[in-house]
Amino acid sequence: MVFTVIDIETTGLSKYNNQIIEIAAAKIRNGKIIDIYQSLINPKDKIPSFITRLTGISNEMVKSAPTIIQELPEFIKFLKEDIFVAHSARFDFGFIEHNLQKHYKRKLLNQCLCTRKLANRIYQELPSKKLDSVCRHLNINNSQTHRAKGDVKAAVEIFRHMLNELNKRGIYKTEDIIKFERSPINRIHRK
Repeated sequence: MVFTVIDIETTGLSKYNNQIIEIAAAKIRNGKIIDIYQSLINPKDKIPSFITRLTGISNEMVKSAPTIIQELPEFIKFLKEDIFVAHSARFDFGFIEHNLQKHYKRKLLNQCLCTRKLANRIYQELPSKKLDSVCRHLNINNSQTHRAKGDVKAAVEIFRHMLNELNKRGIYKTEDIIKFERSPINRIHRK
């Protein structure tokens, strides 16, 4: 099975009112990255200054970038039917699916895995399951935090650690990993 680890940067937190300004993804097969995708996106709106401070993405940088309408078919072609993996996946999946429905009247049908939910089940001792907290816990360096490609590379490393931990617990198959991610936390920790 192929997993595609995804991260997006946006102009805010609302998939209804804000826009995607960057998408990055890495395809993983047998623990190895086999392909990478990255694109800045022109939001056709001014990027708020606090987002530029956070991400480093400026209006000038996205001026000649494709719009989401132009780039979404390329991203969907890259994603194919892979398992959609992201840290706080509901956010990334939600933005992409909203834009897919809005512009193409299509749903995003990929199965989804959230590394943050997996962290809640695997690294229960961590007080915070944010990407940077899990990176610190696993000694993963993310030199480009809040940039989609940097966060994807960090999430890939986290996901590899998680897959190794799950394998130690006898969880190998994709459907079992998804089941584990969706299991009530208290049931997992009783085992």
